[in-house]
Amino acid sequence: MILEKIALLLEEVKNMDAQNAEEIEALRLKYVSKKGAITALMADFRNVPAEQKKEVGMKINELKQTALDRLNELKDKLDTTEGDTQTIDLTRTPYPVKLGTRHPLTIVTNEIIDIFSRMGFVLADGPEVEDDLHVFTKMNFAADHPARDMQDTFFVEQSKLGDVTKNILLRSHTSSVQARVMETTQPPIRIICPGRVYRNEAITARAHCFFHQVEGLYIDKNVSFTDLKQVLLSFAREMFGADTKIRLRPSYFPFTEPSAEMDISCHICGGKGCGFCKHTGWVEILGCGMVDPNVLEQCGIDSKVYTGYAFGMGVERITNLKYRVSDLRMFSENDTRFLKEFEAAN
Repeated sequence: MILEKIALLLEEVKNMDAQNAEEIEALRLKYVSKKGAITALMADFRNVPAEQKKEVGMKINELKQTALDRLNELKDKLDTTEGDTQTIDLTRTPYPVKLGTRHPLTIVTNEIIDIFSRMGFVLADGPEVEDDLHVFTKMNFAADHPARDMQDTFFVEQSKLGDVTKNILLRSHTSSVQARVMETTQPPIRIICPGRVYRNEAITARAHCFFHQVEGLYIDKNVSFTDLKQVLLSFAREMFGADTKIRLRPSYFPFTEPSAEMDISCHICGGKGCGFCKHTGWVEILGCGMVDPNVLEQCGIDSKVYTGYAFGMGVERITNLKYRVSDLRMFSENDTRFLKEFEAAN
């Protein structure tokens, strides 16, 4: 069924035509945007039998590339047509126009999304201005948890009813997106939640009051910690190289039990020990664990039937490891000299 759908879409994109920029943009939104027909195929990809995944994956990639090539052809054709008919605009910036580049955080976020998308995860999004119910209560935070204090979280509005779950705040993690998805979706659920988060911290070379996260969630019957470990190992090797090793250390998070911190072998010294890894041979990159049954029940999912795992990582942390950026503040200073160093990474 999915191969037939791909074949039909392939025929459609090959025959795409447009007379102006608005029609080209409409075609882009229809086929290759985040809510386009080609992106929607990824949601069906997880249901493809294992023996067909390779073939289907190649077909989807071929379809996407064909669509992008055809859109570029239409844009070039339109530019040529307009160039022949329009007079010279003397107010335009003279050539050559310096082209920009993607921000390093965008580059790494897209790479993380790509890796997990190929493992069947789909994107989920939610508001940055949230309520306490989805940020803390449904994530099993105790009423007196320090994260609920103003010195740790930016609160926007306090509930007039005295109900802390209705307090409005800037989300401190993208787990609130997980809560919203679990409220409205029955398992199986396999999502990743990228986005900006906020915490009331002093701005230094190693910390900032806002940063970016990518969290993941998988809920289904018979999901185990072994599944989590294999997914994270695959991610680490895709992101940092095939020789990368991982280790999981016991930890604590309110929303997972058991919980762990994950380290990767230092890719700078190969695990032998250097200044970057503080001579331990390991570097911490994320937290993870099995979803606490209380979280499932709070979100309306039967914890006696379903289990799941979750993980979360800071994009700035991963970017630092890949590109060895020494100061987190450089990511938000908009210094073009710094950004130009990432032109080759696009």
